[in-house]
Amino acid sequence: MDARPVTDLSKLCIHSITTKPWSIEEAAKNFSAAGVKGITVWRDALEGRNIRETGEMLREHVLQIVSLCRGGFFPNKTSAKRKTAIDDNKKAIEEAAELGAPLIVLVCGSDPNQPLEDSRKQIKDGIEEIIPFAAAAKIKLGIEPLHPMYADTRSAINTLAQANDMAKEINSKWVGVTVDVYHLWWDPDLEYEIKRCGANKHLFSFHICDWNVPTVDMLLDRGLMGEGCIPVKKIRSWVEATGYIGFYEVEIFSNKFWKEDQSLFLKKIIKAYKENS
Repeated sequence: MDARPVTDLSKLCIHSITTKPWSIEEAAKNFSAAGVKGITVWRDALEGRNIRETGEMLREHVLQIVSLCRGGFFPNKTSAKRKTAIDDNKKAIEEAAELGAPLIVLVCGSDPNQPLEDSRKQIKDGIEEIIPFAAAAKIKLGIEPLHPMYADTRSAINTLAQANDMAKEINSKWVGVTVDVYHLWWDPDLEYEIKRCGANKHLFSFHICDWNVPTVDMLLDRGLMGEGCIPVKKIRSWVEATGYIGFYEVEIFSNKFWKEDQSLFLKKIIKAYKENS
């Protein structure tokens, strides 16, 4: 059974990367004016800005800062590069604290020069190493499994089962999972694994968009909800059944939409959110 219809925007969050042509200030002003209540900030949007003041600006626009994207990219065959990744994740934790974001989404990374098993071990080791820093800053870490097409360089965590297993093994209240329909809609075990998230109380965030048919670019051709083949409403019903009460985050990378007037694109996002999410 699909989820109940969305009647308002109280749980709508939009990622800053979704409207990439806008500065963070433009996004804040326009999201707020349209009634959007949440924003997930990508780290590139913070470059050259006072992060603390940026967080204050977002809150002045009555936007809840849902998370910071992204940390991760832990694996590498060389120890020096693994250390660099750890340092960058510590920096991300500092940025999240300054911004006022309660969560960092982890795109875990992968190194094609070594077995996936090695990359997965390095991911687990890396997360465990940064937990004390995250806990001190009261920042949660969400392991985001990515579609298997990204197993070469972007993530060796490719199913929700793998993310759930890792979060359970790490066994920290600061570590959970992020569910993104773009990466997981194809998985025959998805409903069961979402239930596991609920049972373990570690479903930290939920990202939505759609899979275009045909998809012309595996990274930069995501669709608006209702344009493709992802059963977004059904997956949302599984998420809500866990007791999840967080935001529904629209995360769209799209060369097509980035070329459009972003004000018109924002209207399309809101319409698709209400009708097809």
